[in-house]
Amino acid sequence: MTMEAMTAADVMSRVLVTVKPDESPLMAWELMRRGSMHHLPVVDSGSHIIGVLTREDIAAHWSGGPAEQSSAQVRQLLGGRRCPHVSPDEPLPGVAAAMLESEVDVVPVIGASGMLKGIVTVTDLLAAVAGRRVAVAQDADSSAGLFRLEPVLPPKPSRAD
Repeated sequence: MTMEAMTAADVMSRVLVTVKPDESPLMAWELMRRGSMHHLPVVDSGSHIIGVLTREDIAAHWSGGPAEQSSAQVRQLLGGRRCPHVSPDEPLPGVAAAMLESEVDVVPVIGASGMLKGIVTVTDLLAAVAGRRVAVAQDADSSAGLFRLEPVLPPKPSRAD
């Protein structure tokens, strides 16, 4: 398949780890760290995209220790910024143009129902250009997982210590 004939659905990552907007930055960071991910889609309860959290977002807003990061919410890190997205049938040049115009390195792929179907990263585009993208059936389902990790913080020292 030629590059011009490829679409977002041909190159998107379909197995996603997602978080809800009320999740803490600490948990988002832990999911990213454990999963070796750089992007974490933030979705509402209906799997509608709110934004994509990056490692840089978390690092830029990190202040205080684990307790402070456990009480914040990832929606605050998104800052109400626009979240560009593409449809599954968007040709790759259009996907690349959406990234360039919005100065982002990831775009969510949104289906006709408005639900998140996958994400396309710069790495996905480069793999396609290099001919290293594994073909996936167009009708393959996307799979998103919501995970909830509970922090285990060290106990506060008692006054008797």
